[in-house]
Amino acid sequence: MSSAPAIRPRRLRQSPALRRLVSETRLHPADLVLPIFVREGVSEAVPIASMPGVVQHSLESVKGAVAEAAAAGVGGVMLFGVPETRDAIGSGATDADGILNVATRIVREEAGDALVVQTDLCLDEFTDHGHCGVLDPSGAVDNDATLDRYREMALVQAASGSQLLGLSGMMDGQVAAVRHTLDAAGFADTAILAYSAKYASAFYGPFRDAVESTLEGDRRSYQLDPGNRREGLREATIDIEEGADVVMVKPAGGYLDVLADVAAVSEVPVWAYQVSGEYAMIEAAAMHGWIDRRRAIVESVRSIRRAGADAVLTYWASELATWIRNGDEG
Repeated sequence: MSSAPAIRPRRLRQSPALRRLVSETRLHPADLVLPIFVREGVSEAVPIASMPGVVQHSLESVKGAVAEAAAAGVGGVMLFGVPETRDAIGSGATDADGILNVATRIVREEAGDALVVQTDLCLDEFTDHGHCGVLDPSGAVDNDATLDRYREMALVQAASGSQLLGLSGMMDGQVAAVRHTLDAAGFADTAILAYSAKYASAFYGPFRDAVESTLEGDRRSYQLDPGNRREGLREATIDIEEGADVVMVKPAGGYLDVLADVAAVSEVPVWAYQVSGEYAMIEAAAMHGWIDRRRAIVESVRSIRRAGADAVLTYWASELATWIRNGDEG
């Protein structure tokens, strides 16, 4: 009587070629989106101290960054504006000649159809108080007044050439408000990316340096509590019902459970944002020789894709895409 054959999962791990053949999660340049900061009033790129290798671009230097991303096969770029002046309602956000809208027109011309030009639709970069919305007399964010500003922003961003609007402010009803406004104004083909499960995270610190945020206090009254898992799925479901074309989980690395929950039920693409703090920690550890930089970058992005993200916003997008294309991502 013969014994049962030995079960040896290690058989499929014996060589790089075999491991590659049976890999469950693959990375592709088109699944990556590069966040880009464009700063008003500078003639050349300005390094961001807390994000080694990332800069605030000038209107001239951003062209090179976009060309590099397109050449690497990156799927898209997400633009953030850094204005010289700010006020209580974020007037620069709806100025057709404001930094974000000017940059959008320049990038669309540079990129053509090589990648998707996306814009951040939020007020925090443009307000003098640093919140994502308009404040009421008590100092709290006024949800409905903020929606009016988002409607205005949507129209000027769409008119400037943005192909996908990244609604990152976490206001209730923001997707429905913007979708109705775009449709009524003849921008039915402009897509909406809803930052649906955006958590009040400590990992945004370097980003606030990048956009020179003036925020005092926190955003816990409108961003999600880091302890809440079900709430992330509920928010994503609401945004899908309101007409979101894509939904987002942010941050990525610390919220893979939420990402997996959303991906399991979503009828639309699910993206995740590998945020500035995630980037800075790996760069800092690698700088000290504590981890292998390339392997850590690839592993971190692959884990986000494995959890269910159809695309990943990451500051390594162009570099990682080049590794993938050259077959040396590790």
